[in-house]
Amino acid sequence: MSRQTIDARNAFCPGPLMELIAAIKASTLGDEVEILSSDKGSADDIPAWARKVGHELVSCDKLDNHWSIVIKKSK
Repeated sequence: MSRQTIDARNAFCPGPLMELIAAIKASTLGDEVEILSSDKGSADDIPAWARKVGHELVSCDKLDNHWSIVIKKSK
């Protein structure tokens, strides 16, 4: 299992989600992808996407001026 971090703090919706989807597709089962996003929509959109497609939301934390959202590839 590995963990990758994507810094999408200057991207606007749907950029962070698109970057996350590409990273999940390229990863293997059990890998985690952390996305850093300053777009507040990501805090709702990314967990909703993960539930819809069957991946695990590991965490969704508000930091100083951005969110750290970790998704685990589950299928």
